[in-house]
Amino acid sequence: MIIAVDFDGTIVQHAYPKIGKEIPFAIDTLRRLQDEGERIVLWTVRSGKLLDEAVEFCRQRGLEFYAVNAEFEGEDAVKDGRRKIAVDVYIDDRNLGGLPDWGVIYAVLRQGRKPDWGGNYEMRPKRKWWQFWKTY
Repeated sequence: MIIAVDFDGTIVQHAYPKIGKEIPFAIDTLRRLQDEGERIVLWTVRSGKLLDEAVEFCRQRGLEFYAVNAEFEGEDAVKDGRRKIAVDVYIDDRNLGGLPDWGVIYAVLRQGRKPDWGGNYEMRPKRKWWQFWKTY
């Protein structure tokens, strides 16, 4: 699986252009996923020196990326005019519902649990589409 992960607000707290405090378990979880064979891509709006600082921040903590702002090493997706890359999963604090806890992210990726839009990460029984309107 190829996983694209944002930096600001996802790996570290928002402090752009500075690097914020590391979000607990973010890098540990990403390293564990890497150890289990997943490819981690850094997908961020940072560029130039700010991007280099973010990559080095992660490298110093033992996280090496499969690619940075690209689908594979050596590609420049942004220069090619693409804003999205072909990955299996995007992890970003701007998701609908925000960024769940990194333990929940790991469980979703490993155990196939799917979070619902209400921020509740328990497994729910399947419902027909019209039944959602009764609860929201």
